[in-house]
Amino acid sequence: MVGKEVILSKEGYKELEERLNYLKDEKRHEVALKIKAAREFGDLSENAEYDEAKQEQGFIEGEIREIEYKLKNALIFDDNTKSKGVVSLGSKVKVYDTDFDEEVEYVIVGSEEVDLDNNKISNESPIGSALLGKKVGEIAKVQVPDGVVDLKILEVN
Repeated sequence: MVGKEVILSKEGYKELEERLNYLKDEKRHEVALKIKAAREFGDLSENAEYDEAKQEQGFIEGEIREIEYKLKNALIFDDNTKSKGVVSLGSKVKVYDTDFDEEVEYVIVGSEEVDLDNNKISNESPIGSALLGKKVGEIAKVQVPDGVVDLKILEVN
């Protein structure tokens, strides 16, 4: 089975590697100690600490597999190769939202690095995909449930 590409920045790739190393080197050992201590309490059939530790172990192993998959299938975009003045992955885009009469700044990232609190939006989201390929002065029309929103591109970095 061929994996789906996971689009990441260099920083996002590095963060995933660091998380993977932490889970494998520290968290696995920590949970193994919890399991060992819980076994010492005796009867495992009614041992809540043991059950909780085994469940935590399962979550950690699942996260490790997920991160390994993402790293294996990563497509890293390079900020240095993007076209100047054209919205692409890694671009910081300032837009004017005509419906809300406000300026908003977005960073276009792959879906794995979305952080709405910091206005990092996916290239696959309605706004992200509408902005891709646009230049300063152009209008991106974004389909939303209530209709279409116009975003005028003010700056692209």
